[in-house]
Amino acid sequence: MNTEASRCLLCKIPKCSQACPVHTPVPECMALYREGKLEEAGRILFENNPLSAVTSQVCDWKQFCLGHCVLNIKQVPVRWYEIEQEISGAYLLSGASLERKSTVLEGRRIALVGAGPVGIAAAVWLYQAGADVSLYDANPRLGGVLRYGIPEFRLAKKWCDAYEKLIADAGIAFHGGVQVGRDVKLSALSASFDAVLLGAGAEVPARLGIPGEERAVQALPFLKNPEAFELGRKVIVVGGGNVAMDACRTAVRQGCETWVYYRKTYENMPANPAEVIEARADGVQFKVFQAPVQVQEGGVVFRDCENVQPEDGGRVVTRIIDGTDHFVACDTLLVAISEKPDFGFLAGTGAVMDQWGWPVLNEGQQVEGLTNVWVAGDFCSGPRTVVEAVASARIAVDSILARL
Repeated sequence: MNTEASRCLLCKIPKCSQACPVHTPVPECMALYREGKLEEAGRILFENNPLSAVTSQVCDWKQFCLGHCVLNIKQVPVRWYEIEQEISGAYLLSGASLERKSTVLEGRRIALVGAGPVGIAAAVWLYQAGADVSLYDANPRLGGVLRYGIPEFRLAKKWCDAYEKLIADAGIAFHGGVQVGRDVKLSALSASFDAVLLGAGAEVPARLGIPGEERAVQALPFLKNPEAFELGRKVIVVGGGNVAMDACRTAVRQGCETWVYYRKTYENMPANPAEVIEARADGVQFKVFQAPVQVQEGGVVFRDCENVQPEDGGRVVTRIIDGTDHFVACDTLLVAISEKPDFGFLAGTGAVMDQWGWPVLNEGQQVEGLTNVWVAGDFCSGPRTVVEAVASARIAVDSILARL
């Protein structure tokens, strides 16, 4: 990897860092790597982004660092993410530990709801600031989407285990199997803690809204426990995001003939392009311009779609073509079209909600109408990438620090 590192220009104004949601100090860490100072580089990366060991593996590099390297002009961008994987992975697994770096929040008690990317990052930063931190999660173990959503072939569980140990060794309390709203009320947490940060993932699946939908299987429960589902021989996955790619690649590994049906084009797919390429390499087959209109016994009725350019030259829209219905046989339909957070436990708390049912936030992501409740990650932006969740956690933590 030294050869790859030597190609970096150590730009004075690094576009790769600017494009990164957490503004990873690439030139500084690259220079340290060249000098063999991997531990120092790892510490800097961890302080900036506690989940660097993970985001370097599951990021959409083309959208962020790789896609903004100045050497893209010559079509040979530096693969910084590979170097970051080496540095951050070694740092985390070699016994990284948390230390109090400040007493600014000493004596303050903070509850974090959700022990996924937001919860882990926020726990690290708030602990370092001196706070007494407690993590709550509906799942029995720490990790959130990292443990229960991203398949093993994309992210080994050893990384979740490492963060679990890091949190436990620091004495940060973890309360697994606790669902806020059911097992503990938000009002109770708000009354018992100086601040509450809601950082759970978006786990309420969007519905297709078509007849027979109850016959389909939602992708998130499937990814959480694939062995619990008998998919049959042929599987169709509806969707074009990263969850759809994880679902189809998992189904292939269960020996299924797997197809992805998507209503737009490859270029419109929100999934990481690298994930689409790897899915095809795994044997997943794709069919575009297809929208499901009914789920039946033994298969799905699809309708053709097409892109239409408005006469006024506006944005291209995709429309369903009437009279093109056709039946496609399959044993299981996996739905992976979108997810949203469950805001049910905010009802009756005084939280101000907008017309779409989302909480109204101030610039620091504090919930309007509540004196000490903040949100981050999917709870303020909907499902996004892990690194974007960490960036959102940073905004909320800074706001909490300013308030307390």
